[in-house]
Amino acid sequence: MKDKLLKWFKDVYNYNDGVQVYFAPGRVNLIGEHTDYNGGHVFPCALEIGTYGAARLRSDRIFRFYSMNFPEKGIIYSSLDEILSAGVLSSNRKNAWADYPIGVLWAFARHSFMPKIDRGMDILFFGDIPNGSGLSSSASIEVLMAYIAKDLYDIDISLKDISLLTQYAENKYVGVNCGIMDQFAVAMGKKDHAIFLNTSTLEYEYAPLNLKNKKIIIANSNKKRGLNESKYNERRSECEEALRRLQTVINIKTLGDLSREEFETHKDVIKEETLIRRAKHAVYENQRTKEAFEALKKDDIKKFGLLMKESHISLRDDYEVTGLNLDTLFEAAILQDGVIGARMTGAGFGGCTVNIVDEECVGAFMENVGRIYEEKTGMKADFYAVKSGDGPYRL
Repeated sequence: MKDKLLKWFKDVYNYNDGVQVYFAPGRVNLIGEHTDYNGGHVFPCALEIGTYGAARLRSDRIFRFYSMNFPEKGIIYSSLDEILSAGVLSSNRKNAWADYPIGVLWAFARHSFMPKIDRGMDILFFGDIPNGSGLSSSASIEVLMAYIAKDLYDIDISLKDISLLTQYAENKYVGVNCGIMDQFAVAMGKKDHAIFLNTSTLEYEYAPLNLKNKKIIIANSNKKRGLNESKYNERRSECEEALRRLQTVINIKTLGDLSREEFETHKDVIKEETLIRRAKHAVYENQRTKEAFEALKKDDIKKFGLLMKESHISLRDDYEVTGLNLDTLFEAAILQDGVIGARMTGAGFGGCTVNIVDEECVGAFMENVGRIYEEKTGMKADFYAVKSGDGPYRL
């Protein structure tokens, strides 16, 4: 892959001497959806698929960005001065995919790292994560950009702080009010492990993924969604309003502070049925995630799978972020032999499901679920057998 990146770089920029090549993974969240911005727990793992970058510093203040995934966009230009002068959530964001890496450089500027960033860069990206699939192609390119900047400009920043910086970039520059999970999972990934993360405190623990004769299968609905155009921010504001009402009767900082019993005792103060259901999902999903972590530690993969199914049902009925495509994939999956667990993963409104399937049943699973999905939706699903991977690194 390194040789391929260097060849592409030379094709685009007409040189490749002194170019360094890097990688940052995508991520899949096994359970704990829409809990990260509600102060709850999440349970993602980094993947072996992700985003590659080939980069070299320039002698001037110009930045040039090119993506092999969007060749029709050509080379996108920016400058150190343009990045330094950009405001928070400026209305003139115009670079589409390049807003993500540009936003990271902008975040470095706003966090006093910019004296280190004193010149521009030529950079080429290539991702093997399907865009808009819910496997965090955006967090992957953000963390990759930050890691490249850390390395080439010799910036003293930890991987944990990279996750916070890149979340800030997505919130304040791109305009997606995401929680910390995606960037944290990408930056802090560890092969053959999932990360049990308390998003309220950033305390975390690695859990071995002992799946033995089982595989993680991603089913991509191929229904694209843009997070900043979806109901993602709306769901977040609904949870914030439910929390505000609960705080009038109970001393909590986040919905993740509540047990199921405490929620049921105080939920009537929320009043609106829709807001009650949104908050219920956040509270119950957080508890499911804790139980899933304990189940995995005890090697109880059957319990883990049941909790995955409960998660999808809650995301469908209480949080309403699934839709026909994801529900069809889920309903087809749970009918198949050898399926331990299945659920939508990511923000929803399209994207992927994650499934745990007995190894000997994987072929039949893909064939049957793919057929049912196409018959019901008229669309083709793509399937990936994925493995957990490490965080960012230089090749």
